[in-house]
Amino acid sequence: MGPGRGGAVRPPRPAPSMGAGAALSPRQGRRKRAAALRKLHDVPRCAGAGFRLGKRMTRTLSLDQAQGLPAWRRPAMLLFVMAAAQPIAFATWSALLNNFVIEAAQFTGREIGWLHSVREIPGFLAIGVIVVLWVMREQTLALLSLALLGAATAVTALFPSFGGLLVTTLLASIGFHYFETVNQSLQLQWTPKERAPETLGRIVAIGSGASLLAYGLLVLTWTTFDLSYGLVYGIAGGTTLIIAVLAALLWPRFESPTAQSRRFVLRRRYWLYYVLQFLSGARRQIFVVFAAFMMVERFGLGVETITALFMINFAANMLVAPWLGRAVARWGERRALAVEYVGLIAVFAAYGGLYLFGWGVVLAGFLYVVDHMLFALAFALKTYFQKIADPADIAPTSAVAFTINHIAAVFLPAALGYLWLVSPAAVFAFAAGLAGMSLLMALLIPRDPAPGYETILSRPRPQLA
Repeated sequence: MGPGRGGAVRPPRPAPSMGAGAALSPRQGRRKRAAALRKLHDVPRCAGAGFRLGKRMTRTLSLDQAQGLPAWRRPAMLLFVMAAAQPIAFATWSALLNNFVIEAAQFTGREIGWLHSVREIPGFLAIGVIVVLWVMREQTLALLSLALLGAATAVTALFPSFGGLLVTTLLASIGFHYFETVNQSLQLQWTPKERAPETLGRIVAIGSGASLLAYGLLVLTWTTFDLSYGLVYGIAGGTTLIIAVLAALLWPRFESPTAQSRRFVLRRRYWLYYVLQFLSGARRQIFVVFAAFMMVERFGLGVETITALFMINFAANMLVAPWLGRAVARWGERRALAVEYVGLIAVFAAYGGLYLFGWGVVLAGFLYVVDHMLFALAFALKTYFQKIADPADIAPTSAVAFTINHIAAVFLPAALGYLWLVSPAAVFAFAAGLAGMSLLMALLIPRDPAPGYETILSRPRPQLA
C-alpha cells in the first residue's frame, strides 16, 4: 500500500474471514441480524418511499417456522381472512338470488331447481381437485378458486336469463366448491386436534360476521340509494376478488407437517363419514334451495326483508358458533351431531306445517333462523374425520367426501322442484326423513373416535392399563 497522509504507511486491509468465529464490527453485526430477521419473517426491504412486496408466494415455510412470523401473517390468520372473503360474494349472491331470478328471469320452482342442480355439478366433481393438486399447492388453488368465485359473482346480473344464469352460476360454483374443498383440508392440516373445535367455531363466527356486515350495508342502502342488482353483485364479487389477490401477495406458502397423498383415497374404515356426508348434502340442498325460495314465493318477502332475515341468522351464528365449538370439544362429536339432527327433524316437520296448517310468516322466519343455527354444528363432522384420519389422507379424502356430499345435490333439487309444484309439504317431509336417517348414523360414532375405532362397530373400546 502507498503512503497515507503525513507519509505514514497504511497497513494492508485484512481479507474478510469466512470462519464461524470471525469478528464483526457493530455495523456488520446489525446488518447480519437484520438480514436474518428479513429471511425469517420475509419482510420487504424499504425502497424509496414505499416497499417492494417481492415474490411473496415463492416463500415456503413449515408450520413451526410460521410461528416466528408476525401474528397477522400466520396460517390461522390466513384461514380467518379467507373465511371472511368467501361469504362476501357467496352470501350476497344467495341473498339476492331468489328475488333476482323471479323479477328478472321469471323463474318458477322448476327453473330454480335446475339452476341449483347445475350449481352442484362442480361439487359433485370436487374429486377433480386431486388432479389439480398434481400441478399446484392447496393454498394456491384455494386463492385462485376464491378469485373465480368473486369474478363470477361480479358479472351475475349482466346475464338475466335462464341460460346466462346457468353459465355464471356454474363458474361461481366451480370457485366456491373447489375453494371449500381445499379450505376444509387446510383447516384440518393447519389446526392442532386439541384446538380444532374452537378454531373452527371461530372460523364460522368470522364468516358470519363478514356476511352480517355485507347484509347490513345492503339493508341500509338498497332502498335509500335505489341500488341495482348489477351494482351490488359487482361490489360484492369485486371485494372477494381483491381480497384473494392481496392474500396471495401478503402471505407466504405454508407447508403442512405431513405430505398429502396425491392419489384418490376411498377407505373402508371411513364408511360412516362418507354416509354422513351423503345425507348432509342431500338434506342441506333442501334447506338452501327451498327454504329461502318458500319465503319469497309463499310469503312475498322482498329483498330488504330477506336480507334482514339473513342478518339475524349470521348475528346469531357470530354469538353462538364459538360456544358451539367449545360444546363440541366438551360433548364429543356424537352428542353434538345428535342434537343437530333432532333439531332438524323438528324444523323440517314444522316447515311442512306451514303449508298444511296455514301457519304465518313469523313462525316461518323463526324456523329459518333455528335451521341455520343448527347447521353451524356441522363442523363436528369435520373434527370427527380429523380424529379418525391418517394425516396424509386429509386432502384427498376431503375431495372425495365433497363429491359424495354432492351426489344427491346434482339431481335432488331438480327432482324435488317438480314435487314442489305438487306439494311443498312433501318436500320438507322428505327432508325430515333424511335428518332421521342422519341421527341413526350419528349414534354409531364412538365417544372418543380414533384411527381403528371409527365406529362403535369397529372393536370394543380399548381399556386403559
